Amino acid sequence: MSSPSRSRDAPFGVLAALAMIGLGLVVTPAVFQMFSRAPKGGEMIDEFRPFMTRAEVVKLRGFLDEIDRAVAQTREQVDPAAGRALNLDEAEYREQLAFLSAFEREWSGIDADMSDMLDRMEANLDNYAGVDALPPFPLFPWFFVAPGVMVALAALLALRARRRGRESRAFVMSMLVLGIGIVAAPAVFQMFSRAPGGGEMIDDFRSLMTREKVTTIQGYFITIGNGEAEIRNVALPAAALDDGSVPAVERFSSDWPRINSDMGPVVGVMADNLDNYAAVDALPPFALFPWFFVAPGLLIVGLSGLAWKSQVRMTRTNDPS
Repeated sequence: MSSPSRSRDAPFGVLAALAMIGLGLVVTPAVFQMFSRAPKGGEMIDEFRPFMTRAEVVKLRGFLDEIDRAVAQTREQVDPAAGRALNLDEAEYREQLAFLSAFEREWSGIDADMSDMLDRMEANLDNYAGVDALPPFPLFPWFFVAPGVMVALAALLALRARRRGRESRAFVMSMLVLGIGIVAAPAVFQMFSRAPGGGEMIDDFRSLMTREKVTTIQGYFITIGNGEAEIRNVALPAAALDDGSVPAVERFSSDWPRINSDMGPVVGVMADNLDNYAAVDALPPFALFPWFFVAPGLLIVGLSGLAWKSQVRMTRTNDPS
């Protein structure tokens, strides 16, 4: 026959299950390599912050529009006038000004590609803001480890108290409180709305965040820069349009250093964060993260409640009043 104190304690199986759930929380970050991947996600979020604003996207779109107007005006006015002044037919002109010709020929594709990048940035501004409002990424593994350690420790201490014939109500109550805290954490940090948005952003950027794509975009700046140099150094002087009839071309040529210095860092950040992006993309889907807390938290609450009820019921059975 079991001793009165043992009969008033939580069932062994329930406490053992609570210990296993706690240990499961502890090992979760290691299973998903969160200790290495989560800090990289935090670094990526920090480095993209200056560019993931509506004002920045509007500014970059303005640059593309400015270049587009300049290209159209170059084709319509500068090229014909420069060709006549240099006494070159169209084929000879295109051969002699090869960089400008390449720029004009490739611009529509460049514009489409860069516009797609800005479209994806703009579409994910709210998603980015939601992720940026979450606790720092390097802390995420510890949101599993810390409560997991406490639950496992409380369960093991409860098992030891049970084996020694002592009450374990305090340990059971602590696990119940911890379970409630784990369940509440996603709501407190608004993870149910923010985490899925982060997943959408990661999915939407997947086609951009590759070495091939970044290298291609970096090449666009060389194409544009070489074309602008021939506009400034050859085409405009040869055309000798002194009546100010090509303001879009002149403005682009004057603004190109600033455009280059403002747009270049966006691509630089993309290049610098390819490995960070890959690390984040290798994590489980963001939409699941709230449930990584809620599911074990509910189990801890349910099992702790069951253990508490069992203790209360046994106490009433053994100490009738």
